[in-house]
Amino acid sequence: MSLKLYYDLMSQPSRALYIFLKVTNIPFEKKPVDLKALAHRTPEFEAINPFQKVPVIDNNGFKLTESIAILRYLCREFDVQEHWYPKLSEAQARVDEYLEWQHLNTRLHCASYFIVKFLTPKLSGKPPKAEKLAQFENRMSDCLDQIENIWLKERPFLIGDQISVADLVAACEIEQPRMAGFEPRTGRPRLTAWMERVQIETNPYYDEAHKILNLIANKNQGQIPQTLSRL
Repeated sequence: MSLKLYYDLMSQPSRALYIFLKVTNIPFEKKPVDLKALAHRTPEFEAINPFQKVPVIDNNGFKLTESIAILRYLCREFDVQEHWYPKLSEAQARVDEYLEWQHLNTRLHCASYFIVKFLTPKLSGKPPKAEKLAQFENRMSDCLDQIENIWLKERPFLIGDQISVADLVAACEIEQPRMAGFEPRTGRPRLTAWMERVQIETNPYYDEAHKILNLIANKNQGQIPQTLSRL
């Protein structure tokens, strides 16, 4: 087996890649990297990825970082169904449109809220300032509303009638703030139905990849109220 995936399922892009490889039946060797134990900071891992982040793939000596680049590469190199990343120019451009948009939207805002509300307080032992937290929550909520009212306005998936890598990337990002007690589905029926469709299309691997996240989310749900404030 030549393809190796270095990952941690607490990482949103790691989950997306793990699910994609599983659901498309691409054989790969699991190389878990324990972020909590700072395994990504070791000299051994730095030799694999000098940026010291996950995910990373090594395909028979070809190492590649950045999850979006990896997904596009895998779709070119392996025999996967075309709906994941269409070959037709305009259809592919639609997938790319979301993948480029998400960097400064879904990924930025969901990850930032998670860091401010959950990760930084856990590491520092200090709660976030209410005003700062509300600002990050507002930005994330606005982004989720755009997914609800623009991206999913007239179609079952982000790009069209079939699932693509865009849906997988987006869903894994949107799951992340649930660990901080925020439920992104609340008040968003289109987003709720879409996330259920993504889960159904990719199970049992979607549930497998989110097992620990769901345990943390279930523990924290209701304990950390959503302010849903607008500043």
